[in-house]
Order: sequence, then C-alpha cells, then structure tokens
Amino acid sequence: MKKYQLYLIDLDGTIYRGKETIESGVRFVKRLDEAGLDYLFLTNNTTRTPEMVVEKLRGHGVETTVDKIYTPSMATASYLLDHNPGKKLGLYIIGQVGLWKELLQHPEFSYDEEHPDYVIVGMDTDLTYHKLMVATRCIHRGATFIGTNADKNLPIGDELRPGNGSLCAALAVASGQEPFYIGKPSKVIVDQALEKWGVKVEAALIVGDNYPTDIEAGINSGVDTLLTLTGVTKKEELVGLTPPTYVVSNLDEVKL
Repeated sequence: MKKYQLYLIDLDGTIYRGKETIESGVRFVKRLDEAGLDYLFLTNNTTRTPEMVVEKLRGHGVETTVDKIYTPSMATASYLLDHNPGKKLGLYIIGQVGLWKELLQHPEFSYDEEHPDYVIVGMDTDLTYHKLMVATRCIHRGATFIGTNADKNLPIGDELRPGNGSLCAALAVASGQEPFYIGKPSKVIVDQALEKWGVKVEAALIVGDNYPTDIEAGINSGVDTLLTLTGVTKKEELVGLTPPTYVVSNLDEVKL
C-alpha cells in the first residue's frame, strides 16, 4: 500500500464496536503513531463533543487529542461560515450536546425557533413530535434543511436502531424539502477536513468498515479508500459495487 499524508479513520466498526474494542484497529492507530504518520478520526457521530470522543477512545486504549477529531457538527459549522461570510445566522437545532455545543460556540450563530435561516438535524434520541412540528414550520417559512448525516440505522449490539437519516426522512416528508447532508457519504465533510488540514485529495486515505458511508464518501470525494471487514459491510456485499482501493479482513493486514 502506498504511503499517505493523512489517514481519515472511522470509529464505530473500525476502532470499536459499541462497547467492544476492535484490537486490530487500536494497533493500527499505534502503528501510525510509531511511523510518524498523520491521521484524523472522521466520525459521523454528532452526539458527542470532541472531548467526549477523546474520552471514549481512551476507554478503548487509544490516547489522542481533540485536534485529531472531526465530526459532522464541526463540518456543518465550517460549511455555514464558508457559505455565509460576515452574516449572523439563526438556527433551529435538533440534536444532542455535540451538535449544540459546536454550533452555538460561534458568535455568528444563534438559536431561533421562529424564522431561522437553517434547520440543522443531528441524531436525537429524545426526538419529539414538538421538535418535528417546529422544524417543519421553520422549513415552510423558508429555512434551509441540513442533515448532519444520512445514516439510516445505527448498529447497537445485535440490532439496527433508527439513525439520523431516519429522523431526517420523517422531516423531509412533513416539510416537502429534502435535506442537504454534510456527513459521510457526502463529500462535504471530506472536503472540509482536507481543506482544514491542508492535504490534497490524492494524499489522503479513508479507512472504515461501512461501504455506504465510509467507502462512498471516498468515492464521492475522489479519495482512496480502505475497507476493513470488522464492522458493517461483508465481503460478499461488494459484488457489483465500485471496489474500495483496498480491502482487508482487519487492520493488522495493512502494511504501512
């Protein structure tokens, strides 16, 4: 495998699986450290702050810092700022602490339930009818609908639970507006990460376990991809699909 300037590493299914540690993933990160290679944890999870992600990784044996974490919450903030230079924006937010804290730490953004410029929807395990009602009203009044990611399901243990894409689908039906997605497999989050770290497309590699999110994010953005078969996607499911650049049973097989 060629040497890359930046490795964009997924978390759930790659470094851990829920509460279970994926040891080959942990060893892979440690080998990158030993080789002096740069990496960034590129997650679709907006429920946690970067500090919470660091703590989660520490529990799985990975010592890292917040500057190596990039989430759709962060990419959404960057996207809004880039596309609205010098403007103050009202936001109606559905989500949890990771999304709220990231967005509202920027003085350009304020919370608005009446006439916001954007409706931002991230994963919310306390979603209510009232939140959907307010979001629908705001979109009908002209707000742009942004989804932090399109994940239909979240694999928890042996079951698949509704993901943020499922929440956004309900709002899309109610409002008549499809969301613009920021997280994987959208190229937006990848482009934002590469720009932030000053890395060209051909110098990056996306590492992940989920073809519809991780691998398609690479395909959509022109970044090489490495699929590890330690999570969601199985090898037989690749038939007929655009193949990843690399496929491994686990990350111990990767030769740096």
